[in-house]
Amino acid sequence: MLARLARTLPAGEGYAFEPKWDGFRCLAFRSGADVELFSRQERPLSRYFPEIVEALQALPRRAFVLDGELMVRRGEAADFGALLARLHPAASRVERLRRETPACLALFDVLAVDSEDLRPWPFERRRVALEALLVDAPSPLQLTPLTRDPAVASAWLEGPAVGIDGVVAKRLDQPYEPGRRSMVKVKPEHTADCVVGGVRLAVDEPAVASLLLGLYDDAGVLHHVGVVASFPAARRRELVLELAPYVTALAGHPWEGGFLLGGGRLGNLPGAAGRWRPGDHQDWVPLRPELVCEVAFDTWEGDRFRHAAHFRRWRPDREPSSCTFAQLESTAA
Repeated sequence: MLARLARTLPAGEGYAFEPKWDGFRCLAFRSGADVELFSRQERPLSRYFPEIVEALQALPRRAFVLDGELMVRRGEAADFGALLARLHPAASRVERLRRETPACLALFDVLAVDSEDLRPWPFERRRVALEALLVDAPSPLQLTPLTRDPAVASAWLEGPAVGIDGVVAKRLDQPYEPGRRSMVKVKPEHTADCVVGGVRLAVDEPAVASLLLGLYDDAGVLHHVGVVASFPAARRRELVLELAPYVTALAGHPWEGGFLLGGGRLGNLPGAAGRWRPGDHQDWVPLRPELVCEVAFDTWEGDRFRHAAHFRRWRPDREPSSCTFAQLESTAA
């Protein structure tokens, strides 16, 4: 069962609210001694997380299907990069990583117990069954907190607890509906002012494909932090003319020596420039770092936006040098 995105909590009574965790969605199946973990895309995950398999095998019930979120924590904070690093093909590295960066599974629903299909049950009743199943569960398994108080859920959004990526709202009378966006995920939208350091052009027409965004560190170095690519077709063509006066030579540009040379903490994200090094084919056009734009984003990973940001407006009132990482300190968690 999936969720549709919203920016505010749903109005009215009859809802339960849970934290939206920052990890991998995971379905856990057990039949006797056999346990299988699957991602949302039905990819097998069991071999990468043996500590979770063992914890599920330790539960008294010998047949069930659970829905939850796989996470890796650094202290109290969720570390999505460390979670990605757990997907490694070498068995020896899997064993080492389970000790160095152990995972946990935050469980928020149960679909079946023994031979009984619980999906038609209302969520309120499924939650009771889940709580009973997880009594005295080993520590890698965690029962997701739940509240019926919108004020508590609002507090999670306004001052997000560490590791929480938003709030999920579920109707108490709601059955489990596979494949349907029957839940509501509420994620606050953050904004940041970024320098436009370059542009990528479309390959088949004179149009902008994406803007390359940058932020300055304390030493005055401009770092590539993500891209904006959400423009209508007509606007993409207009941007070519608007940005033309800012096109400059690579020599002397802040990114003259390359950027994201080692990749990001999450690898080379779509649209990132980690593939380019001096001497390679240059797939972007440098711009004088004079333009500032305000962008909206959902998740900040500490050194870049996890997903492509969304353009909001130009900020001619902002000096590029004022676009620093400091403005994102409040969303670092």
